Amino acid sequence: MSTVFYILIGVFGFALMIFLHELGHFISAKLSGVRVNEFAIGMGPKILKFQKGETLYSVRLLPIGGFCSMEGEDGESDDPKAFHRAKVWKRIIILVMGAVMNLLFGFILMMVIQGQAPIFTSTTVSGFAEHSVSAQSGLEVGDRLLKADGYSILTTRDVDFAFGLAYQEQRTLIDVVVNRNGETVTLKNFRIPIRGGMIDPDFWVAPIEKNVFTLIGQSFKETVSMVKLVWVSLHGMITGRFGLNEMAGPVGAVDMVSQATSAGMQQSFLEGMNMLIRMLAMISINLGVMNLLPLPALDGGRLVFQVIELIFRKPFPRKYEGYVHGAGFALLMLLTVVLTFNDIVRIVTGG
Repeated sequence: MSTVFYILIGVFGFALMIFLHELGHFISAKLSGVRVNEFAIGMGPKILKFQKGETLYSVRLLPIGGFCSMEGEDGESDDPKAFHRAKVWKRIIILVMGAVMNLLFGFILMMVIQGQAPIFTSTTVSGFAEHSVSAQSGLEVGDRLLKADGYSILTTRDVDFAFGLAYQEQRTLIDVVVNRNGETVTLKNFRIPIRGGMIDPDFWVAPIEKNVFTLIGQSFKETVSMVKLVWVSLHGMITGRFGLNEMAGPVGAVDMVSQATSAGMQQSFLEGMNMLIRMLAMISINLGVMNLLPLPALDGGRLVFQVIELIFRKPFPRKYEGYVHGAGFALLMLLTVVLTFNDIVRIVTGG
């Protein structure tokens, strides 16, 4: 299949994430009696549009975002159906539903992936490879992994991430915390198992029987694990642990989806689809978490003002709230431009 096809898949996948996010706002706004002036997918000039009732529905030229424009969202309005005239708890629901939709969709995609596995993996050690470094570091059969290098362990993905993060920082000795016969035991100076310059876990974990309940449970754990990964990554960017080159904008997200799907398709059609689903799950969960950050212009930033009103029983002046979100939106667009430029350079140079 051509490169253009995979790029189109990436664009569609990214647009789908935005659509679901804005759909969460749209449905909850309508159910709360708030007027939605426009429901748009994409940014820039309109290429398709139609009016139905009080709402204009549009598709815009640039598939890098979207919005659900509600009456009175960023200022005063005399309309009784304005956003700021709705009860505070309704506004909170409207604001969080975008992220909830992304997280829910990520969870459903995780269920699709997990549903194909013959069994599920626990975090309880069941055996060791010959000459196991992990066994020599004190790990025993029956140990349930709790933490690795301070990172809480919920799934084997967490183990891989914790080991990988430490090794990336050129650290091979870490502390591992396990539950051993009901007691918490800390293994000091646990050596990360490495072979051929790559992390190579030299222990096995016990399987979990597959049924409807364990499918739901395992998918939930994988979703939570992904949420944790996003939070840790964000913290790393704020503290300087990760650099700008490790962030991706819309173009980078599309590129990752198209490349992952292409790589999977080279093995089989099923693997290509699974790679696509994994990437969409990751991006959807990432989008949900990012939008709940308490930053101006993001849903989390708007949520802060609703919580302030809920606590003090008095709304923050709409005029100044609008200024805050306006400035935040400008900075967000600037960051998007920088990340997009960085994505293009990375793609062109093969970085």
